[in-house]
Amino acid sequence: MTLNCVVVDDSAIQRLSIVKLVENHPALNLIAEYSSALETKNGLNNNQVDLIFLDIEMPVLNGFELLDVLNNKPQIIFVTGKTEYAFKAFNYDATDYLHKPITRERFNVSVEKALEQHKLTMDFNEEEGEHIFVKSNLKKRKVYIKDIKWIEALGDYVKLVTEENSLVVLSTMKSFEKELPENKFLRIHKSYIVNLDKIDRFNSKNVEVGAYEIPLSRNKKTQLVDALNNI
Repeated sequence: MTLNCVVVDDSAIQRLSIVKLVENHPALNLIAEYSSALETKNGLNNNQVDLIFLDIEMPVLNGFELLDVLNNKPQIIFVTGKTEYAFKAFNYDATDYLHKPITRERFNVSVEKALEQHKLTMDFNEEEGEHIFVKSNLKKRKVYIKDIKWIEALGDYVKLVTEENSLVVLSTMKSFEKELPENKFLRIHKSYIVNLDKIDRFNSKNVEVGAYEIPLSRNKKTQLVDALNNI
């Protein structure tokens, strides 16, 4: 198994040190190196990347701001000289957090984590159906798309309601919406995203999913009708 990766750091010296570690690791394939978040955003549009070694403190856009504008996020290993970003990095579901200066031993531990996560993501039976992984109660959980009924905003969290249970996930609605297939889900209200296949009935104010009524924003009704016609 080989991971395609990029290195992002505005410091040429720091970037070179990580590049050398990447090039000497048999499970990593260096696709590119970038000196800014803007360069990275453009470069990711042209390459299939599995893993980013990402510096946090960069001009114009920092590492966190870069992740906020990416639609499809690869795995992230943050690389920084400061420890105070560790908690925020966890909120971004980072695979690991490396503190400069980086030793080869600690670097290899991070790569092993990334390889395990990649295998977990890819190693599934296609007959089971399309799925996503979410982090709830500090554990990665596989959730099948077909089982999701709706997603509800809960402040800094979202509640994922499935056929079997509910999971609370640290995420914004905007970020979680990007993880879902556009043709199967629709944000029908500022606080609700619904699985179009689970809708039983709707009117100008509500959408019914089983015995539950979910509010429907007035400006979303036409979009909902179009989406249901295109399923």
